[in-house]
Amino acid sequence: MHITLLIPLYNEEEMLPLLVDELENFRKKRDENIDILFVNDGSKDATEELVKQLTSSISGYRVINFSRNFGHQIAVTAGLDYVEADAVIIMDADLQDPLYVAGEMIDKWKEGYDVVFGVRESREGESFFKKFTAKIFYRFFKWFTELDIPYDTGDFRLLSQPVIQAYQKVKEQNPFVRGLIAWLGYKQIGLQYKRESRKAGETKYPLKKMLKLAGNAISSFSNKPLKITIQFGMMVSVIAFLGIGWVIYVRLFLEQVVPGWASTLLIVLLIGGVQFIFMGVLGIYISKIFNEVRQRPRYLINDIWESDPHEK
Repeated sequence: MHITLLIPLYNEEEMLPLLVDELENFRKKRDENIDILFVNDGSKDATEELVKQLTSSISGYRVINFSRNFGHQIAVTAGLDYVEADAVIIMDADLQDPLYVAGEMIDKWKEGYDVVFGVRESREGESFFKKFTAKIFYRFFKWFTELDIPYDTGDFRLLSQPVIQAYQKVKEQNPFVRGLIAWLGYKQIGLQYKRESRKAGETKYPLKKMLKLAGNAISSFSNKPLKITIQFGMMVSVIAFLGIGWVIYVRLFLEQVVPGWASTLLIVLLIGGVQFIFMGVLGIYISKIFNEVRQRPRYLINDIWESDPHEK
């Protein structure tokens, strides 16, 4: 059985020595043929040079080097395009997702499951705000998209060859990997585990990137924001027409001048602000259409490097 560990890299020079040691310990404990596919996502530090230095004399390592930084989801997608194994395990370089869980995923795959995903029972070393917003996101995403995506999961998962081939047919410019895997279907099961704290270096997913990922995820799988804008617009229009009717009634039958120009101005400004927000929502979808129809390559590869166990 041939299994590939797919690991995106971005500025991970501090983490690499420990990562390679852990990977080698894992490979020695397993009976399967396990190789490693790194996708270097345009790292600006010494990641590319260091990974070659650490693995050049060890068999089973490949590195796909991007021409620039294209993002984590694109790095995962590129790796899946080049995987030739019977199954692939997607994981991050920070070792927050333990390798022993990867072993349990392999065991579940042997039982006949096509997708085995990790479910985060707890998340060590992360702030309350990050854990709370992550929990809210998954529930909000499921309600907004009506897609049956498992709660509290990341991209840490095993995919069988049929799922890999199915994913390769998806050509979205801005893929949301875990959402697409859920959309593909197949026989899936989750494994609960305790997510550990990062061993070295800093997180590559600050709040700004998390918000961008969340926005891309929702707009990729749901048109509900557009429907909400229509419904809210109709509600505001009804209120406005009722207000106009009341003003006409007061002027004609009560012979009073309608006071409150200041409040009227505030309401006009409020409605104008809401309109701009809704135009922004519409703009997001138009932007996604624009990105899709351009059909630019999702990533560009500078080179692909393979380790040579005979190299000295």
